[in-house]
Parts: sequence; C-alpha cells; structure tokens
Amino acid sequence: MSETALVLIPGLMCDQGVWSAQIDALRRLGIECRVAEHGLADSLDAMARAVLQAHPGPLAVVGHSMGGRVVFEIARLAGARLRGAALLDTGYRPLAPGASGERETEGRLRLLEQAQTSGIGPMARNWLQGMVHPDRLSDRALVDAIVTMFERRSLAEFEAQIRALLGRPDATPVLPRMACPTLLLCGEQDGWATPAQHREMAQLIPGSLLVTVPDCGHMSPLERPAAVNEALQSWLELVDVVRF
Repeated sequence: MSETALVLIPGLMCDQGVWSAQIDALRRLGIECRVAEHGLADSLDAMARAVLQAHPGPLAVVGHSMGGRVVFEIARLAGARLRGAALLDTGYRPLAPGASGERETEGRLRLLEQAQTSGIGPMARNWLQGMVHPDRLSDRALVDAIVTMFERRSLAEFEAQIRALLGRPDATPVLPRMACPTLLLCGEQDGWATPAQHREMAQLIPGSLLVTVPDCGHMSPLERPAAVNEALQSWLELVDVVRF
C-alpha cells in the first residue's frame, strides 16, 4: 500500500463540507483522504506546518482558494514530500501594493465588521454574491450549503484567516520548483481567482495541467462537482495515494 496521504485543504471559512462531493467520489474509487483543519492559525505558513505535522511522509494535496495558497507553502517548506498537487480557484501573488492592496484590505475588513455586527450568516450571503456564478445565486440548496458551512466557523477563525490572507507571501519563486504532477483548475467565471491568473501559474509550473470549468464561479467543488471530480480522477491516475 502506498504511503502517500491525500489531504484536502479548504479555503476561507470552509470545512469538509466544501469537499462533500469529492469525498464521496474518492470513497467510491477506494481512495482514502483527510481534510485539513486550520483552527486559529493566522498565517499560511502555520497552516502548512500543521498539515505537514499531522501527515508525516509523502503527501498529495488538493487546495481550494486559500487552501491552494497553503499548498504553495507546503511546497516551500517541504517540496520533496509532495507527490502531487491540485490547485483549485487560487492565486499566487502577495497583497498588491498601493491602492489595489488597500481596496482588498478594506473589503476584507468590511466583511469582518459585518460578521461581528450582523453575524456570520448575513456576511456569508453578502460574500458569495461575487463568488458563485450569477446564475447560481438563485440556487437555494447551493447558497444555503455555503452559508451553513460558514456558520460552522467562528468569528475568531474568520479574523485569523483574514490576517493570513492579507499577510500572504509571494509564491512566485515556489512555482517553478514544483516537480510533482500538478493540476490547476478554475471556474470560467471566477472573478476572484481568474482563469488568466491560472494560465500564468500553468506557465510557471513545469508540466502542469490546466482545466477551466464552464458556467462556474469561485466555488467550483460545490458549483460543478462532477467536472471537478473528473479532473481530480485524471490527476490521481498520476499520483499513487493510499487506498482501502
């Protein structure tokens, strides 16, 4: 049996719920996986170190959004342990200087203030307006699943994760050193982690595979689970992970 552990790393305020369809699909394939927990870690480095400590030995990692940035920190800290990396709807640049970075900071802090004053649920409904495909905003099951997932997290976790994202390092030097099978996937209508940014990453990561999912925003594992599962299955054919 392979010793390579498959770890799914969620993004901002997400938990195992964002991976529900992927966990079910992996189970049907006889593939064992674990979902990372960020706790109150307030840096991407700390999140990456927690994954490395919890899962000694070779790793295959799937990161969504902030989770993709955690994957880059795992590669920075322990690249030799990586046997595969799948990066979904993520980015690699640090906080932009000047007005652009200030706008991002202000926007994230406004969401934190809303969560503090009105609750995590109303904040989540506001946040997802620009995160899922516009046609899916009327999909009550999808919207409620995202809001409920966010409500399982605490204000302290939200604040810690915002600090981690605002303090994110530049992952550009890491990308050319990623020597494992690497999948890059994003929603075609992801306005936050854009297809253009994923094309840039694909050019920087040797031998990487880029998949763009039509009619999909930022929350691809929940919005288009079948397409994500298909891409992950193809990627896993190149990665020897633990099976049961």
